[in-house]
Amino acid sequence: MEGGFRLALSGTPGTGKSTIASLLNGQGYTIISLESLANKYDCLGEVDSSDNSKPIDLEKLYHLLNIAWSKESEYPIIVDGHLSHQLPCDATVILRCQPDILQTRLENRDYTKEKIQGNVEWELIGGPWNDKDTSDGWLELDTTEHNPNEILEYILKWIQDGFKPTTEDTEIDWIGIMEE
Repeated sequence: MEGGFRLALSGTPGTGKSTIASLLNGQGYTIISLESLANKYDCLGEVDSSDNSKPIDLEKLYHLLNIAWSKESEYPIIVDGHLSHQLPCDATVILRCQPDILQTRLENRDYTKEKIQGNVEWELIGGPWNDKDTSDGWLELDTTEHNPNEILEYILKWIQDGFKPTTEDTEIDWIGIMEE
């Protein structure tokens, strides 16, 4: 795809967003974290002691970015963050991971049991991406068994193809898989 675009790189914590963002940065893409955007537009709250995270006023941020981003981007921008799919981006990549593997990844980060459980449940039910609008560029990728370079290559090909869906695209349904 030529010219600029804004791509949301989203997914539950622990699915590989930061790893993929760093690889995309190595390919010459500009990476902006959701937190830095929220901070820049004064939409970032104070640290919540219950989960040690900073809440983001997504409604306000969406509105401000919709104004600021009213013109086409001059260059590709990747917004890295687990809620970036809620921003006015041109396309979205959702990274997914099998809940049991995700749990192990989050335990290795020393997350609290509550935070791990909340994120694993979020991944299990598919989070808000279950309500996606597939008419916009949308790609779900399972990072469970794929190395980051394989995920990177798939994303780069998808970008080059103009965010078009392929016959390989599938919706990930962990609950359905567990029922099988």
